[in-house]
Amino acid sequence: MLNPAQVNNIMRVVIWLLALAVSCLPFVMLFDLSSNGLQHLSLEFLFSNPADSGRSGGIASLLVATLWILVVCLIVVLPLGLSCALFLSEIVDEDSKLGRLLGHTLDILSGVPSIVYGLFGYAFFAEILGLGFSIASGGLSLACMVLPYFVRMAELTLRNSPQNYRQVAHALNLSHRGFIWRVLIPSAKNGIVASTIIAIGRSLAETAVLIFTAGYVSRMPDSWLDSGRTLSVHIFDLAMNVPGGTAPASATALVLIGMLIIINLGARKLSTQ
Repeated sequence: MLNPAQVNNIMRVVIWLLALAVSCLPFVMLFDLSSNGLQHLSLEFLFSNPADSGRSGGIASLLVATLWILVVCLIVVLPLGLSCALFLSEIVDEDSKLGRLLGHTLDILSGVPSIVYGLFGYAFFAEILGLGFSIASGGLSLACMVLPYFVRMAELTLRNSPQNYRQVAHALNLSHRGFIWRVLIPSAKNGIVASTIIAIGRSLAETAVLIFTAGYVSRMPDSWLDSGRTLSVHIFDLAMNVPGGTAPASATALVLIGMLIIINLGARKLSTQ
């Protein structure tokens, strides 16, 4: 029969082993991607367009389409999401009926499968608004999908701002608008940046929404109304539909991971200034 001290030691070892296993997963993933795709990476791969269904050529047009779709998404999400978060945190009492209703609604929308947003984006943006398979349709559909995440996280960040800031602003007779723009948002910028990074990560990794809205076309887009294939859709297509596409798919995945790391580091750098 084990005594409590022995049980504690065993559980401590198990927890450390589980933590080590979880920590090793990203390195295992990177090792697998690097072993398959590192030899495929080059400047030519980054600055040339795909050829032979993606088996050869590069990802230049895909990078442009991905960045354009991300810009459309953020143009909608940042001002609208921050405005909604400020409304919920500063005007709506979270314990009121309206506050609970809006909170539950955001939680439900956050859990809706991405394929549903893809079908909605196709029906509304592509068909009803007449945008077709385009970068605009893809970016707007992504904005609908990531907006609940952004609003919920930004709201929690704003609600958790120190109460003494509000007391000092009230003592100084600072207007509510002045408090929001001069005190509240600057004090919550780290949480807002974190919300933005999550929105960017979800957008860059999304496939289902963009297949139905942005399309599969791999040529260089000329306008916001052109169809465009993103990096995530390209990875899916190479891995699932193109024989011999493992190496370029792995190389594209490495580029996508590199983009996420650069955006993350850049956003955190800006938030500390």
